Amino acid sequence: MSLKKSILFIVLILLVDQVSKIYVKTHFVIGEDTTVFSWFRIYFVENEGMAWGTKISDFVSFISDRTAKMSLTIFRIVAILGIGYWLYDVTKKQQSRVLIIAVSLIFAGALGNIIDSVFYGVLFNDSHGQVASFLPPEGGYDSLFHGKVVDMLYFPIWKGYLPEWMPLVGDKYFTFFEPVFNIADVAISTGFGLLIVFNKKAFDRN
Repeated sequence: MSLKKSILFIVLILLVDQVSKIYVKTHFVIGEDTTVFSWFRIYFVENEGMAWGTKISDFVSFISDRTAKMSLTIFRIVAILGIGYWLYDVTKKQQSRVLIIAVSLIFAGALGNIIDSVFYGVLFNDSHGQVASFLPPEGGYDSLFHGKVVDMLYFPIWKGYLPEWMPLVGDKYFTFFEPVFNIADVAISTGFGLLIVFNKKAFDRN
């Protein structure tokens, strides 16, 4: 797979990711949802930190939320530069198609969420109690590098109380699958999944 094809693949993923995020951001209020199927809902939330909504400041108490947010965004940018070089290297060396696709997926997903983190704070106004506008006259909800990642894919496949005999969680209400995520997250997870499942094929140098 050539670098040009991988770039086209990345652009397509980014388009789907950003179009879905912009649509939800400009049509939904925070916490609003719509049912697609009984097991799939579009549910608008915003992620201020890392995976599953955690923040650096949750673990390092002396760092403010804004400093932690800026640190995370800078780390993501540095990471995407490294992934970009990795992609360039594997395509230049014409390594396995599985590896190139996996790295392309990870790059596209990481870049998709970086766009939110860097730009969405200045491109949109707040979504609490109102539907956000693109490039509002009064300005965005925050400064550059302090945007929130838009999540909307929610799959509550099963909800109910767990059996009493289960240790620690028995008789507690449980939802599977609880996290809300986006297309970029799907791309990253799929990329890592390919590397894990097809590890030998991905890194085969024969």
